[in-house]
Amino acid sequence: MNTKPFTSGLSENAVMITRVADRQWHALEDDLVVGRGHAEHRPDGRLFVSIDAWHDAIFDRLAEAMLAELPAPLYTVVDEADVELTAGWRRAGFTIRRREWEYVVPTDPRVTGLDEVLTPSGVTIVPAGQADESLLRALDRAIHDEVEAAVGWQSMPAEVIRRPEGDTVVDPSKYAVAVAPDRYLGLIRVVRVKRPRIGLIAVRADEQRRGIARALLAHALGTLHRSGSAAAWTEVHESNQAASALFEGIGARPMSSNLELVR
Repeated sequence: MNTKPFTSGLSENAVMITRVADRQWHALEDDLVVGRGHAEHRPDGRLFVSIDAWHDAIFDRLAEAMLAELPAPLYTVVDEADVELTAGWRRAGFTIRRREWEYVVPTDPRVTGLDEVLTPSGVTIVPAGQADESLLRALDRAIHDEVEAAVGWQSMPAEVIRRPEGDTVVDPSKYAVAVAPDRYLGLIRVVRVKRPRIGLIAVRADEQRRGIARALLAHALGTLHRSGSAAAWTEVHESNQAASALFEGIGARPMSSNLELVR
């Protein structure tokens, strides 16, 4: 356990920065926790840090203590509207690596215009939970390789992480797929936790511009609408103009933006 005192200016007592566990720090004043720092490895191996502090001075000292003990590179994610938090990480030497827009997406087909979307000839939509897992994982790996060779995987939503086994499929039951007689063509993942979220929609490069993505969206949003969800959410990297156009074309509205920063 490491402890570093400093005078915060908040009182006559010193604030103690203490590492309380592996990759966890507390800022204590008069035995009161006035700030917390945490670091964790994400599945792709990158180390992400977070700090929750009452005052800028405490944030800065927590950051100083954490950065002195953690290996670079380090990453963090902030709501771009949180100007103070963004400024704190910038003071600690972090720079913007990527920006994602969060969209709210209507599900009502009369609003999205997807009620009249037809599935392309020879293509069938297999509902979530009914896909063949081995074919799904093969499709996921093929799409990942195509994206990496073209615009780079950094253009995909930050939460879509390639795992050691070589794919990004966490729970196969969350995926609906577009299927041809001989292979899988595209996929869409919808997760329902606090609110329904479209985590990924992607189509093989040689099958794009056939309306498969719109058909997958029509299926997923229609399913959500029939289950009583009026809206879904999704994140789009700012450089992914095709994805932005797809969602804005069905009435989705950007609501906020998130920044991923790196040091």
